[in-house]
Amino acid sequence: MARRPDPEPDCRASDSSYDVVIIGGAAIGSAVAYYLTANDGFKGRVLIVERDPTYRHASTALSASGIRTQFSNAINVKISQYGSQVIRDFPDLMQVGSDRPDLNFHPGGYLFLARTAEQEQILRDNHKVQKACGADVELMSPADLAHAFPHLNVEDIALASYGRSGEGWFNNTGLMNGFRNKARAQGADCVTDEVVAIQRQGRRVTGVTLASGQRIAAGYVVNASGPRAALTARMAGLDIPVEARKRCITVFTCAASPEGSARINQGRLPLMIDPGGVYCRPEGSCFLAGCPPAHDPPVAPDDFEPRYDEFDEIIWPALSARSPAFEAIRPVNYWAGHYAYNTLDHNLIVGAHSDLPNFILANGFSGHGLQQAPATGRAVAELITHGAYQTLDFTEVGVERIIANRPFVEKAVI
Repeated sequence: MARRPDPEPDCRASDSSYDVVIIGGAAIGSAVAYYLTANDGFKGRVLIVERDPTYRHASTALSASGIRTQFSNAINVKISQYGSQVIRDFPDLMQVGSDRPDLNFHPGGYLFLARTAEQEQILRDNHKVQKACGADVELMSPADLAHAFPHLNVEDIALASYGRSGEGWFNNTGLMNGFRNKARAQGADCVTDEVVAIQRQGRRVTGVTLASGQRIAAGYVVNASGPRAALTARMAGLDIPVEARKRCITVFTCAASPEGSARINQGRLPLMIDPGGVYCRPEGSCFLAGCPPAHDPPVAPDDFEPRYDEFDEIIWPALSARSPAFEAIRPVNYWAGHYAYNTLDHNLIVGAHSDLPNFILANGFSGHGLQQAPATGRAVAELITHGAYQTLDFTEVGVERIIANRPFVEKAVI
C-alpha cells in the first residue's frame, strides 16, 4: 500500500542562483539531485522545487511499487536491472549518519500470462530480448505453470513468462525519501514552492519564478514534474505528449488466501498479469489489484477519485475465473493515482531538447517512473556533468523521437 512520505521542511531557497533547478521532488527529481551531488565531476549547486510537501498525491506515493525486467526493449530491461541493484544496495548507498534506509524488497517476481497466439509470440519475442540482457526470466508451459502455482486455472493459457529474480515490490516513498535525504546531506537544497514561470533567452533557459515571488537563476532546469510535465514544458515554450491518466488500485482480503502455496520461490506468489491486463499481487495479509481502464481519457491534475466500479466489473470477474481462491474476496481499500502518460509510445522521455539544450526532460514514464528513477537520475546527472551519457545510453528514449513523431514502442506495458 502507499506509505506516508517524510514531510518536506518549510524553507526557501538559500540563494537566488543555482547551477541546476529541479522541478518536482518525488522519485525522479530526488534521484537526479542525489546523482548530481554524488558525482565527483559536478561542483555546482542543486535546488529541488516541490509544490506539495506531503507528496500525498505524487505518483510515487500512489504507485503499486513494483520493479521488473520483463520489457520488450533492451534499454528498459537494463534500466530495471540497474534499479534492482540500487534497491539491493540502498541501505549502504543512502546511509546518512546512523540511518540506513531499507526498502523492504519482496522478491515475488512478475508472472505474465498469454492466452492468444499473438500474446504468446510477444512473450517469446520479449524473452529473447530479456535473456540477451542477462535477465533471469523463464518461459513456462501450462503444465509448468500449474505445477509452480497450483491455485491457478491454466486451461486457457498458452504460455507464461516468470521473473525468477530481480523483480518484486518495495517501499515506494522509502526510495524517494532515501534519495532526497541523501541529496540534502550531500548539499542539495529543497524548497516548498511552485514554479509558475520559466525564463529563457533564445535557446537557453535562464531561471524560474516561484509562486512566492522569488526568482531563481539557473544554469540547467530539469523537468521532473510527473503528470504535470506538459504544463511545465509549456512554461519554457515546449510541447511534450504527456498527460495525466488515472489508474486505480484496490486492496482486498481473501477468504482462502493462496499466498504460500507456490511450489517455487519459497511459496511466494508473484505479481500476476492476466491476459486481459488485470494484475494482482500479495500485499501483507491482503492482495493488491488493478486493471487497464475500459475508458482512458486524460484527467485533471487534482482528480484522484477512484473508479470503484472497476473492481466489480473488471477485476473480480477476471481473478475469480483465474483462481478458485479469488472467488470469495472483499475490497478493504481503494485509491487512484496518475500515470505520467506518454501518448506517443508509452515510454520515458529523457534528455535535452534540441531547441533548449539546458532544459532537461525526465518525463512520460507511463507508470514505470518509480522503478526507472535510479537509472534516470544517473543518466540526467551524467548529461549535465559531462555533456553525454557515461554508463547507460538513453539516446533511444530521448526527445528527438518526440520531435520527429517516431514512436519507440514498449510492448510490455501494464
